[in-house]
Amino acid sequence: MSQKHPIISVTGSSGAGTTSVMRTFDQIFRREGVNAAFVEGDSFHRYDRVEMRAAMAEAHERDDHAFSHFGPKTNLFEQLEELFRSYAETGSGKVRKYLHDEIEAKPYGQSPGTFTSWEDLPGDSDLLFYEGLHGAVVTDGVDVSQHADLKIGVVPVINLEWIQKLHRDNVARGYSTEAVTEIILRRMPDYVNYVCPQFSRTDVNFQRVPVVDTSNPFIARTIPTADESMLIIRFRDPHGIDFPYLVSMLHDSFMSRANTIVCPGGKMDLAMQLIFTPMVLRLMDRRRSERAGS
Repeated sequence: MSQKHPIISVTGSSGAGTTSVMRTFDQIFRREGVNAAFVEGDSFHRYDRVEMRAAMAEAHERDDHAFSHFGPKTNLFEQLEELFRSYAETGSGKVRKYLHDEIEAKPYGQSPGTFTSWEDLPGDSDLLFYEGLHGAVVTDGVDVSQHADLKIGVVPVINLEWIQKLHRDNVARGYSTEAVTEIILRRMPDYVNYVCPQFSRTDVNFQRVPVVDTSNPFIARTIPTADESMLIIRFRDPHGIDFPYLVSMLHDSFMSRANTIVCPGGKMDLAMQLIFTPMVLRLMDRRRSERAGS
């Protein structure tokens, strides 16, 4: 953690909705004049698309049916921690991009599913913003969590997460339901051991809970909408949080525990704006004070 070079990490599983959270923070940063360096977690995968397919085939040959994008075998946890550590100390660090599709790949003259070269982040950013799978991951040899100043978890209930992934992979990637189901099963051990524990370390968790029947996510025809959901917002440390203000601003919300607000799912963007704008401003105030005193 650093006063001069703060880090915000948003962590969520595949299909959880972390990209939407990134867009909300982008609005906050633009409005408040914050120059953020954005880092996507996909850029710290160990293998590009072709290499991952080959590694997956090798795993199947040796009867390893838990080989997934979620665990340490397929991610560069050490390099991710080094980026967080370096940024906290110097305001820079080594990053690269994962090029998801033709649009992203074209400016680099590369194929989709590949990585760009490692390069230094610009040294003039106000903070680092990470969005991905492992923003608070801890293993026997790595502790990414310790370096982030604000950690946010995006955690739809598991059936909703599966529905979102099934629909995204069916429509956007052309995968069959059977193929996506196999991916979900393969990822489960790493999900339990490396993804779930992060949400006990995050400072704020946003969990969307559908209020329609999602008993069998594998046959759901549609993704429950925001209006068909409730949003549970849990603060790890409620000290300093103005709960009466938040409940008054979030219509139809209530407190279910001393550190938890429940509100309609459609209020997620507003809730994030209300909660995180003052947190970002405090990080910037601390940064200015530290830089002025150095």
